[in-house]
Amino acid sequence: MRALTNVRMDVCAFVGVAPRGPARVPVAGEDLTPDSSCVAPARPRRRSTAVAVESWDEYVRLYGAFEGAGLLPFAVASFFDQGGRRAYVVRVVHDFGGPDDDTGAAAGELAPLAVAGGVPVTLRARNEGSWGNGLTAELGYSTRPIVAEPLDTMRLALATDTDLTAGTVLRLQLGGGIAQVRVVASLVSEGLADRPARRIVATLAEPASAPPVSVEVVEATLTLDDGAGRLERFERLGLSPAHPRFVADVLCAESELVYPDWAWVGRDILPADETLPPARALAFAGGEDRAHLVTPDDFFDNAWTFGDEDPGSGVHALVELADLSLVVVPDLYSPSALEPAESVADVVSLAGPTFERCEDPAPVPGQEVPQDPLDGLALDPRLPSDRRRIVELQQRLHDLAGLLRSWIVLLDVPPGLSQRQVLEWRAQFDSGFAAAYHPWLRVAPLGDRRRDLVDLNPSATAAGIIARRELRFGVPFGPSNELALQVVDVTERVSPARHDELHPQGVNVYLHERDGIRLTAARTLSRDPAWRQLSVRRLVTMLHRALEQQMQWAVFEPNTPSLRADIRHLLENFLRRLARANAFAGATDDQSFFVRCDDWAVDRGGRRGAGRAARVHRAADRARRRRDAHRGDDRWLTRARRSSAPSTSACGSFAARRATPRAPQTRRGRATTCRAAATRSATAAFRSVPGSASRWTCRSTSKAGATTA
Repeated sequence: MRALTNVRMDVCAFVGVAPRGPARVPVAGEDLTPDSSCVAPARPRRRSTAVAVESWDEYVRLYGAFEGAGLLPFAVASFFDQGGRRAYVVRVVHDFGGPDDDTGAAAGELAPLAVAGGVPVTLRARNEGSWGNGLTAELGYSTRPIVAEPLDTMRLALATDTDLTAGTVLRLQLGGGIAQVRVVASLVSEGLADRPARRIVATLAEPASAPPVSVEVVEATLTLDDGAGRLERFERLGLSPAHPRFVADVLCAESELVYPDWAWVGRDILPADETLPPARALAFAGGEDRAHLVTPDDFFDNAWTFGDEDPGSGVHALVELADLSLVVVPDLYSPSALEPAESVADVVSLAGPTFERCEDPAPVPGQEVPQDPLDGLALDPRLPSDRRRIVELQQRLHDLAGLLRSWIVLLDVPPGLSQRQVLEWRAQFDSGFAAAYHPWLRVAPLGDRRRDLVDLNPSATAAGIIARRELRFGVPFGPSNELALQVVDVTERVSPARHDELHPQGVNVYLHERDGIRLTAARTLSRDPAWRQLSVRRLVTMLHRALEQQMQWAVFEPNTPSLRADIRHLLENFLRRLARANAFAGATDDQSFFVRCDDWAVDRGGRRGAGRAARVHRAADRARRRRDAHRGDDRWLTRARRSSAPSTSACGSFAARRATPRAPQTRRGRATTCRAAATRSATAAFRSVPGSASRWTCRSTSKAGATTA
């Protein structure tokens, strides 16, 4: 029996607009193989998909750098600058709801090639965007001789160890300088009549003009270049759909740059002639940047409902990610357009031997960096109507996080608001699964060619700080009083008086101090004191996640004293390790937590027959002992499973007392002490459905109590 362990809580997802990257991806599954059928017109596609990246370089490889109009790359870059190690990225594209969904991706034709019916061998960029117009492709060939004995013009006898498969292309030398290209239709093993041995007989799809003198295997090599330093090379490719490495199948399964066009997927693509001239596609065209068409509604999937087996689009693409803990949506709206990147053209010098009036050099045609502003996302927070729209969008994120109860959404206070407007904005939210950050930050990331600083969502930097703090100290330690790395300034200096008003309201403020930009707090937007501290919410979520992921085996076990003792032992050891890491209040284990999984917990009120555990919890403030407060945090999970015989499942309960930061924190020369103690209890109850031996439900509940002095 394995010990219970912590689960990571540092993974953040970013949802926004990028100039390239996975979008409208063919759906994969057990009955949907990743072969060339992925480009079939009837194949369902997901408008958004979450892709994990573990470095800034990996993000750039998939989504590009800072050349786009959105804040997504700046947010991801800041996350990794702060010390984040793993992020999910969701690229949002516009939902046209029709044929236009399939446009916007560049295409190029490989030529010359011989294809039945004269169908062009077209390659299409993997996703939409003008980046695809820089693609080039080249299909070359290599040959290797094999030993083959011609039986007639359609059959060849091969040794049993010959490396050959059906669908292989052969070049047959017929003598007299004549060569022909043929495809192997089938391979059959047969015995020899004159001796106890076997041979392989290869049958060609078409007969040769004469028995060949020599035989060569022809294999293809496809090289792709996106014009931005990214290359892909695929070797030993087949040119027939029967080949296990047919070029179309390999592109669907392995390429990150192109898809094959459906028109030629089921056809043999043969060299133009027997000399095997390479085929090239030197000019891709048709790629369009359509970020200006993206609207806030594209960030959500109205068709998704809670309980759906498959994820949706936009932020709903994140609902099935088991390790996700934080969510940032930097391009939910665009308060102001980004300054276009500077031209990459060489500046012509106008200096001469004499003093002259200064003049700006004329622009060099074709060297400008085009960029469409995010017109569809433009909202000005200073306008009341736009501000209401921003709040509506953020409330949709707030509500989704509260519904799923598995990750925390980090929200940005809209820029340009007065103190009163900030407080009015804050009053619109109440959830322990949301946190707010203010003001916006100013950054100048390495590699960005813009002349001015970029205004960045403060939540993106906060996500990296949270990840860094957890990786260094663990989940129980709140990410407050931390410097923001690679941040130049804030867009608005918050005075001490304003900060003292915002802090009790749960707005996490960045202050400009002598040693840099400092994040001063780590609070949620919950009005309930029990869930006010971000570290408390994250710790309890971690406990839930660890139990749900690592205790599923107990659902199928008979409810015996031995099993309950094992469960109690697992929980006690797990909580004891957390207590040693200062996750709970209390000088001893008995003062920090308790676990109850015995006959009293099971039998009280007839719960054994229902397969349900008693909820045993106690909340007490160790510092003040003024009152007990209990808040429910129920979560239901249902699983359908097969079992050979009905059994009463195991059950147990535990409670742990959690203390928020104990040590004084110094801010602007003043020492502030926050003393708080909280009790968290979570009960795992497993109940068999009456009258059924094959369906089980798993209920996980928690209780929270806190008193703050």
